Amino acid sequence: MELPSITAIEITLASTSKINTVDFENVVFGSTFTDHMLVCSYKNEKWQTPKIMPYAPFTLDPSAKVFHYGQAIFEGMKAYKDSNEDVWLFRPDQNFERFNKSAVRMAMPEITEEIFLGGLRKLLEIDKNWVQKNADSSLYIRPFMIATGTGVKASPSDEYTFAILLSPAKSYYSGEVKVIIANHYSRAANGGIGAAKAAGNYGGQFYPTKLAQENGFQQVIWTDDATHTKLEEAGTMNLFFKINDTLYTAPTSDRILDGVTRKSILALAKRENIKVEEKSLLVSELLAAAKNGSLKEIFGSGTAAVISPVAGFSYENDYYDLPKATDTTAEFLKDKLKAIQYKTAEDTFDWTVKI
Repeated sequence: MELPSITAIEITLASTSKINTVDFENVVFGSTFTDHMLVCSYKNEKWQTPKIMPYAPFTLDPSAKVFHYGQAIFEGMKAYKDSNEDVWLFRPDQNFERFNKSAVRMAMPEITEEIFLGGLRKLLEIDKNWVQKNADSSLYIRPFMIATGTGVKASPSDEYTFAILLSPAKSYYSGEVKVIIANHYSRAANGGIGAAKAAGNYGGQFYPTKLAQENGFQQVIWTDDATHTKLEEAGTMNLFFKINDTLYTAPTSDRILDGVTRKSILALAKRENIKVEEKSLLVSELLAAAKNGSLKEIFGSGTAAVISPVAGFSYENDYYDLPKATDTTAEFLKDKLKAIQYKTAEDTFDWTVKI
């Protein structure tokens, strides 16, 4: 695909750049931002002219509905730089489509392709020097929308702000990732907003994740809300389980986020003749596989982490180590995916888009 151009946009450039103050090799994920951001307001039932401006705080009325009723959605994307200094996006059409699905679910206005993708293209053209081509470097892209209409009546807002932030990134997780399987708290429910990238989905899981971290675990594996018997996803990742020679991952549903990295891994696995099954694996099946030695790997997938292997998991105070192995399926698929993203291998799927 080719990104659309944006025909109407106001651009105000920063007087000076802060790029030379950034240690790109040691950035903390999501804490440093580029010189510019894109902002667009929704008023009178239509999107206004988008603006690219220097990165700066917002000013909001205390009664802005995002504060009171949580109308807030976001996406996570990345830009990569190849050896020729060209900048590429990875499947941006999927993020655009999912953003609008989230908007519909949260009673928010859909954004146009010209503003989302065309505006992002222009923003990246301006801040392209922030995309580093060092190993594992990328530029994390955070499009989001919040309700900015005023008043505390319990109803959807009539005004919104859409924005895109850019943040240089290295690895999301470092060291081993250990997880605990939830048997009380839930991430999402049938008929709920689990499949939307709504801010509240993440805020609601911070407390049980905090409890897990206090006990030495980095993430929670969520189970279904009704029975807590079906393995679903982790806090910021879709999950894959390798039992014998088959990869299992939960099918998408009201409770499961349709991850872009997840669907890319499924396509890569099928291309590489790795057996894949979209199935809700039961906790009992996972425990049996861990005990009889057929459980080979667990790994998470997501834009920020790409693929993150799990070293072990806990369930009801019993801890299970995963086998220590080289040449894992997780590393194999991660290398294949990153090679496409960084343009060191042929993109047979036509997933990458040049800025």
